[in-house]
Formats: sequence, C-alpha cells, structure tokens
Amino acid sequence: MSKVQEPRQAIADWFGSPLGQYLLGTEEAMLEQLLPGLFGYHLLQLSAQGRPLFHSSQIQHKLSVSLAPQAASGLVASPVQLPFASDSIDVTLMHHLLDFAAEPQALLREAARVTLPMGNIVIIGFNPLSLWGLWRPYAGLAGRPPWTGAFIRPGRLMDWLNLLNFKIDRAQYAIYRPPIERYIGAVGNYAGGLSRHLNLPVGAVYVIAAKKHVTTMTPLKPAWKTSRAFGRLSVVRSVKHGSGASLTPRRSS
Repeated sequence: MSKVQEPRQAIADWFGSPLGQYLLGTEEAMLEQLLPGLFGYHLLQLSAQGRPLFHSSQIQHKLSVSLAPQAASGLVASPVQLPFASDSIDVTLMHHLLDFAAEPQALLREAARVTLPMGNIVIIGFNPLSLWGLWRPYAGLAGRPPWTGAFIRPGRLMDWLNLLNFKIDRAQYAIYRPPIERYIGAVGNYAGGLSRHLNLPVGAVYVIAAKKHVTTMTPLKPAWKTSRAFGRLSVVRSVKHGSGASLTPRRSS
C-alpha cells in the first residue's frame, strides 16, 4: 500500500469504529429528512468512507465514490478529477471529504462543475466550533483520524459556496456530546425534521444544503438605426423683413 493510500485507509477504518458508526448513523438519520425532498436523475456521493448514505433518496441512479477501495464503494476516483461531464449530476453529496482534502477549495470547485444548474450540493463536515472541535488539538497529537483533519467553519464553507454561485438552503447541526464512546448514547431521533427542535451552531457535525444558480446574461442587440426624438427634420428657408436668410428646422408631416 502506498503512503498516499495509508492515511485514506486509516480514515475509512475510523468510520468503522464505534464512534465512527455512531457518527454515520446520526448523519444518515439527518439525511433521511433531507434527501427525499431533492429530486433528479443522478445522485453522486463523494465520501471519505465507502458506506452509502443515500438510501432515503428517491433518485433512481445513485453512485458512491470513495477515496480508498472499500467493499461498499461503487467507484474509487480522484475527487479533483471526477470522471463525469460538467453539469451532469442533480445531487452531489460530499461526506467529510473537505475535512481531509489537501486543497478543499479545488475539490469543491470540481463538485460544483459536475452539478447541474439548479442542482443541489449537500455537504457534511466536522464543526470546529463544537466539543469535537475543542478536542481536536489534543487528540490530533496522536496522528489518528479524524483529528488530523482540517475542520472547516460552516461560515467559511458558505462563503466558498456563494463564490461558486450556490445559494444556501439550510444548515443543520447535530451531536452535542463529547467524542467519548461511553458518553455518545443512542442515535437521536430526527423524525421531526433536521434538528428542527434543537439546531444550535455548536454541534459536532453540520449538514449544509445549497442550490446551484447560474447567472444568465441577456445579449444586447446592436442599434443599427437611431430614431430622432421628434421625427424627421427638414430644412426650410425663411426670410425676415425681406433680408437675411436663416435656417429653421420644421417638423415634416
């Protein structure tokens, strides 16, 4: 296994731990309230692990792309060189991919490229403004994921999306417990909506949904003819007191 694949595999392995499984269960429960409302023909999941999280989606054609070979992954590809045509995906689900990307903005641009106009991007990430974010500097000293990732502030991510012509639809937060297995408890019930009753921006994970808007420009037609404000003007000769000639404009009939 190459040195590049080792950390990617370590990230995928962490999601198989009890804490990682709790995280996936929570995120999948949140998506169950979001994805049924997003329509189209193609859904693409880009994830740091191989478990599909889109079972609640009504879209027929769904594909999962992961960074490292996994039993459940449908395709392994570089997230900055996706093998899809521009404007071809209705819903792009990015699952903790930006947290572990060397160039998250380049990855986001690539995801925006393949997303259709009026299509949707759904991004799941770790929130640095949370108990998990406070835990990260200390846990990261051991060099183990997910604490080695770069947790991106939701506000910063929204700014990036706005620059790519995406309009933010919603931002939801979950998991307010510390990242300790004996304290995580059961996966919360999100049947009433995406954290509708408790949506404080200090949750360990966030789900940001945004829609792609493309500005259209109306071409200006060349003005081949310019009409006068008062119609055609003709020149007539007038005589004052029998001498001297002047030119006076008169509107023609």
